[in-house]
Amino acid sequence: MTKPEPDVFKAFYESPIGTIEIAGTDAGVSSLTFVDIKEERSARAKKGPLPAPVAETMAQLDGYFRGDRKAFSVKLDLRGTAFQRSVWERLLRVKFGQTITYKAVAEAVGRPAATRAVGGANHSNPVSIIVPCHRVVGSDGRLTGYGGGLWRKDWLLRHEGHDRLFI
Repeated sequence: MTKPEPDVFKAFYESPIGTIEIAGTDAGVSSLTFVDIKEERSARAKKGPLPAPVAETMAQLDGYFRGDRKAFSVKLDLRGTAFQRSVWERLLRVKFGQTITYKAVAEAVGRPAATRAVGGANHSNPVSIIVPCHRVVGSDGRLTGYGGGLWRKDWLLRHEGHDRLFI
């Protein structure tokens, strides 16, 4: 008999760029996504204390948006294919204020011809901001796709000190 999945708790953080839904368990944060306020109200199902990783994520996001935090140290529970996880692990090493290209990520994960697959893994990143997919740019330095919208990607990169961005 398999163990039942633990209840996933959700919390909502009001950021300068919209409402962020944080989902997770004691095993770690499994999702951090931008949501519509209407979705937020209907999604508040679980009651009780938040798991420590979810509560810590809220505190660390607060520091990030205030400009006091440049790195995250929350426990993550990332689920994806081996390739996706390798891309996300590489993204975790892109520091605040830096960017990387899709091509450089593909080369770093040992698949130099897989720039489109890197884009797909980036798009499937379940924990935006913390796994900083917003720091991936095109080879020419242009901002390319972002699940939360290019305006948010632009805002996040400018928040991190980039002032010469191309959309």
